[in-house]
Amino acid sequence: MPTRVQILKTEMVTHNVRHYRVEKPKNFHFGPGQATEVSIDKPDWADQKRPFTFTSRQDEPDLEFTIKSYRDHPGVTNALWGCEAGDYLLLRDVWGTIQYKGPGTFIAGGAGVTPFIAILRHLQAKGGLEGNRLIVSNQTERDIILRDEFEAMDGLETLWTVTGDPKSNLLQERIDADFLRQHVGDFKHNFYLCGPDAMVADLRGALEELGADVSAVTWER
Repeated sequence: MPTRVQILKTEMVTHNVRHYRVEKPKNFHFGPGQATEVSIDKPDWADQKRPFTFTSRQDEPDLEFTIKSYRDHPGVTNALWGCEAGDYLLLRDVWGTIQYKGPGTFIAGGAGVTPFIAILRHLQAKGGLEGNRLIVSNQTERDIILRDEFEAMDGLETLWTVTGDPKSNLLQERIDADFLRQHVGDFKHNFYLCGPDAMVADLRGALEELGADVSAVTWER
């Protein structure tokens, strides 16, 4: 049975990403990196479910989702862009396999960074970010989600790369085996992957070929 929660606040993150702060139901629990299926409690949308990751910390009084809206087609994320404080969402069971296993390298493609937000915020609050690294690929520099927040996290190393922004001063390299060989080097630690399915599959294969332990590679199954 879905749980109905009210949107308390929306906040712009990038040109197509927003934070949605919503009510936290009593005795509601989730782990950093986990998600739920969400729908909009409006006519024609209540049965349209999409998975979104919690990006708030567990100890916060409200829940937060950080969601990219695809404005070029009339789907759920486009409809969410029209939601504001006072509207309602429907939440379902908590699920997800991306859990923190120890220091390592987090690799994301675009909005695939969202499962890492709560994990890294949780580690920051505990003072446990040392030894972790975040590598994210985006189309353009303006697409980077929470760049300032990640760069300000004490102990977290960040590396940004863009694939469609020739005017940017950031790296302009696709994340593949050659990229990993050049920019990671040490493959004897944990890896966390999230992004388009093809990207994740390619990186899993590349990491194994480069000597990473398969059991030390975490991704959404």
